[in-house]
Amino acid sequence: MATLTVQHHVKDYDAWKPVFDEDGINRRANGAKQHTVYRGGEDNNDITIVTEFESREGALAFMGNPALKEAMHRAGVDSEPHVTLGEQVEAITY
Repeated sequence: MATLTVQHHVKDYDAWKPVFDEDGINRRANGAKQHTVYRGGEDNNDITIVTEFESREGALAFMGNPALKEAMHRAGVDSEPHVTLGEQVEAITY
């Protein structure tokens, strides 16, 4: 299991979200199992997306897909994304 975390800023969350949802087909095609979207507390247009993929290779394939860059542009992403790819080591529920 690989976890892809992407942080970026968008012009307008309400315009961004439908494009993000539409791109779910590309996430699933590369082995995405689930995602969580967070909005910044001070700026609701600061977005963090955590997506779990079946494999590191799937996450890398998703990130390398030219359609992703086009979708981000169309969705109004107005900052360079900060991307982290990791593997889950521990999960504890409280």
